[in-house]
Amino acid sequence: MKISKSMIAKIILGGVCLVGIGCTDRTLSSADGVLDQTKQNGSEIVVPHNERLFLSTDKKWINEEGHQSDLIRLQWTADRAKPAIAWADEKGKDKTAIISHDKANNPEQHDHKHLSFETTMSPDGQYADQLFTRLEIPYDMDVSEIRTQSSNFNVMNGILRVAGETGSNRDLQFSVAGEDNKTTPRWAVRADSTKEKGGNTGSDLQFVRYGDDGEVVDSPLTMQRSDGNVGIGTDKPDTKLDVNGDKLRIREKHTPKSSTEPCSQGQMAWDDQYVYVCVAQDNWKRTELSSW
Repeated sequence: MKISKSMIAKIILGGVCLVGIGCTDRTLSSADGVLDQTKQNGSEIVVPHNERLFLSTDKKWINEEGHQSDLIRLQWTADRAKPAIAWADEKGKDKTAIISHDKANNPEQHDHKHLSFETTMSPDGQYADQLFTRLEIPYDMDVSEIRTQSSNFNVMNGILRVAGETGSNRDLQFSVAGEDNKTTPRWAVRADSTKEKGGNTGSDLQFVRYGDDGEVVDSPLTMQRSDGNVGIGTDKPDTKLDVNGDKLRIREKHTPKSSTEPCSQGQMAWDDQYVYVCVAQDNWKRTELSSW
């Protein structure tokens, strides 16, 4: 028996059990005034205004049995087809969409192979009112490189979290973009892979720098979680500030007006004649400089 589109619409709206879909617990009839209103408009099936479709299932996802949990399935049947779920404004113009497709519109571009969430560009910009990908989730890969495009990401009254097992690096990375969405890292803020053994040890914070080839050069700054020590050029600082280098620079001169000028213990300063050290609250000492 050949089933027309209008018959399919009536079956869906009537809540009839379809193979592999399941049932609703409500059966509509013509007395409800719904089936009689369903109509076909060209190639579209039009559902009456303010009516809704309700689908349910108790089936799990089983590949060999035909994906029984797929209540709605959108399939592309040509290379560059883009099946979409779209939301339109009161004038019928698309404003947002969820699209999954394999290839780009332009044959010269790389294959997209992603699910994308799209919204329109500004009405007075270069690409006025065009749908534009804001979030894309690639498929056919073990680790999916989720990307955003022309989007700012805000966390309001919440947490932006990078988590992982102890003994693994957890990175927030800054990269440069290249062709075909390839990225090359330049910097990373990292909770490193040092093991957590209690006593607040492990998972130290590092700033990692990369070379032009995207390989790690070093970690120029490290902060230990156990004691808060900061290392510059060393990942094992043993004082509050541990500099692995042969110079330390204070760029600006300062000459205390007197030995009791306000200061905090440990402050240092210099000028052309002396090096000054604050040895106690509001108590400067100095030593004279000489040439050799």
